[in-house]
Amino acid sequence: MNRKIYYLLIAIAAMCITLFATCKKDEKKNDVPDDVKVTSVSLDKDALALVVGETETLTATVLPEEAANKTVTWESSDPTVAEVVEGLITALKQGTATITVTTVDGNFSATCSVEVGENIEIEMILVEGGTFTMGCSDDECYERELPTHQVTVSSFQISKNLVTQKQWETIMGRTIAEQAELAGYPDGLYGVGDDYPVYYVSWDDAQKFIQKLNAATGKQYRLATEAEWEYAARGGNKSQGYKYSGSNDINEGAWYDENSELTTHPVGTKAPNELGIYDMSGNLWEWCHDRYGEYTDEAQTNPQGPAGGFNRVLRGGSWYSTAADCRVSDRGDFTPSYRIFDYGVRLVLVP
Repeated sequence: MNRKIYYLLIAIAAMCITLFATCKKDEKKNDVPDDVKVTSVSLDKDALALVVGETETLTATVLPEEAANKTVTWESSDPTVAEVVEGLITALKQGTATITVTTVDGNFSATCSVEVGENIEIEMILVEGGTFTMGCSDDECYERELPTHQVTVSSFQISKNLVTQKQWETIMGRTIAEQAELAGYPDGLYGVGDDYPVYYVSWDDAQKFIQKLNAATGKQYRLATEAEWEYAARGGNKSQGYKYSGSNDINEGAWYDENSELTTHPVGTKAPNELGIYDMSGNLWEWCHDRYGEYTDEAQTNPQGPAGGFNRVLRGGSWYSTAADCRVSDRGDFTPSYRIFDYGVRLVLVP
């Protein structure tokens, strides 16, 4: 008998007994042997991790797309670790899953219902590819927005809204208050609620969120390139040439310093742009994929930004910004580890 797997299955059963009130021991079976050593057991939205003894670790990612309420039983005389992982992935879906665990020799059985989090859906907007003039051509140009140049981008999908506090908490397990504390501003809250955008988000935080989101959904999200962002903010191939995203009147489509009352607002509460995308001017600055670099007048196709450099691009302006900073051509940059009260995130979905 494989003792390692034996202990692994015992640990799963022990988890049910110790962590969940709904678990019940089969009175016809014996108790878990006293010599089983479980150093840590944890269950959260992202994964089930079991540590048996001091060396063996088993992790299974929660997949939200599959059906919930699955039941799985292990009774094989010598299951492999791979089989156990497969069983966990089958059982632990978003929603409520019922797990029945039986040790190899049949001496113990336990059943429990496990709540493993909520499904997360991010509404995406298709942006059909095209060619546009990137950079500033109005009367408020900053040097960083020049020179204008022709850019061609392929079709992509971008999120209709900024990532919300509910979506962030579901994936990252942190409330906006906890995110503020992490940033060093425990008393600095500027709008709290499920439909409010998440802020105090660094570029590095965004990468961790995307990694966890991709693992949970099986999809491939990422940040927009700076070119994709500006093309989408301008309305793509439906662009009407507005100064701000969706309008020449900033008050129609943006929360900025003169109308925001110096706080964030729930996503989608101003008018959308030509593609039906919200808040690409104002509410929060949005991180882009690219490192920051100066423009040239060279035409480009699907640019990714400079290969070197440190700071990452920010776009769109925020509730704390002037109207000039909310123009679709304006751009900023900051260190990727920086968290502040008006930095947030929007996603692109890879086909």
